[in-house]
Amino acid sequence: MSSYESMGKQELLQLKKELDAKFEAFKAKGLKLDMSRGKPGADQLDLSMKMMDVLDSTANLKCAEGVDCRNYGILDGISEAKQLLGDMIEVPPENIIIYGNSSLNIMYDTVSRSVTHGVMGSTPWCKLDKVKFLCPVPGYDRHFAITEYFGIEMIPVPMTSVGPDMDMVEQLVTEDDAIKGIWCVPKYSNPQGITYSDDTVRRFARLKPVAKDFRIYWDNAYGVHHLYEDDQDVLIEILAECERAGNPDLVFKFCSTSKISFPGSGVAAIAASAANLEFIKKQMAIQTIGYDKLNQLRHVRYYKNLDGMKAHMKLHADILRPKFEAVLDTLDKELSSCDIGSWIRPKGGYFISFEALEGCAKAIIAKCKEAGVVMTPAGATYPYGNDPYDSNIRIAPSFPTPDELATATELFVLCVKLVSIDKILANK
Repeated sequence: MSSYESMGKQELLQLKKELDAKFEAFKAKGLKLDMSRGKPGADQLDLSMKMMDVLDSTANLKCAEGVDCRNYGILDGISEAKQLLGDMIEVPPENIIIYGNSSLNIMYDTVSRSVTHGVMGSTPWCKLDKVKFLCPVPGYDRHFAITEYFGIEMIPVPMTSVGPDMDMVEQLVTEDDAIKGIWCVPKYSNPQGITYSDDTVRRFARLKPVAKDFRIYWDNAYGVHHLYEDDQDVLIEILAECERAGNPDLVFKFCSTSKISFPGSGVAAIAASAANLEFIKKQMAIQTIGYDKLNQLRHVRYYKNLDGMKAHMKLHADILRPKFEAVLDTLDKELSSCDIGSWIRPKGGYFISFEALEGCAKAIIAKCKEAGVVMTPAGATYPYGNDPYDSNIRIAPSFPTPDELATATELFVLCVKLVSIDKILANK
């Protein structure tokens, strides 16, 4: 098929007529499919069911410290859980605090603490005239929701093939002391699946922000979420790099097992320098006596160590890989010659990022919904839900069954074609 832009008006109108008929046939099916969020499918959740058998009424529920995990105690997490999650994100266990089930909750708490009590003795953000955050785009909508909730001004920073535009990041943080942080998903980023290059990580570690309370919010959500055993992205460990650069306090690193074990019932953690952790623990000691040690123990005894977790993640990959490849192969087959969109083939993570023609994303999403397929709202991958190009669409292949995914992708491609034809015809 030739490029749509090169086709004549009558040729496009004829193609549109044929595609409209296909679209009406889809509408007649009464579909109800959801590709809106990166939720694991039921078959992925089934992988962890034996974790429910690890602790029973006869189990020894004392952790390595000898503390009874049924009772109060151990504010920052049992030592074996610190070891497991520390190994997962490549940091020493002494640099870890284990929280509850959600890394998003930790990120919210971290911003909230900064607003009310500052960062390691700095002025609380609530007493400042202006607080700003840098937001790589396209990015994670829930990150942006946190900073928007606290009234923090968000500044979009374009993503490149190797991470955020570091020239822009370096310039902004050295010029404006109101900039207090940057959101990052450094490995298999949400939604593009990009992993930051070695140079990008090193430039982050060597930042010289004028704001002493500036922190990098390093959300390592997909650190072990590879699709391929023999072709995996590698990310430099940021805490060690910051230490080497003489900036040990510059980063907060977040992780969880939400897409490893059970979403909503996993284990989450923050990693940071000793000075950062000491400040965080002062607030934690008021907030809680300690998080769910039984769940921490359950995860440790099930996975045993990092090798056990990696073996488990291969099972996830075996389920996810065919789904990702099905979507990407359909995009390649149906759209690569049309010049009406672009996409990246990620090696891991949970999303595929699609760039439609400018001004088309909202219309494509609306047309998919009209035929029964719900997708992430257009604009969600930008601060305030405002994609200035109206072009980015996040595709989440994980939740539908393979048959549902095939149908949804076929419809998506059809909607991309129809909306793109309307756009091109309007410009002719």
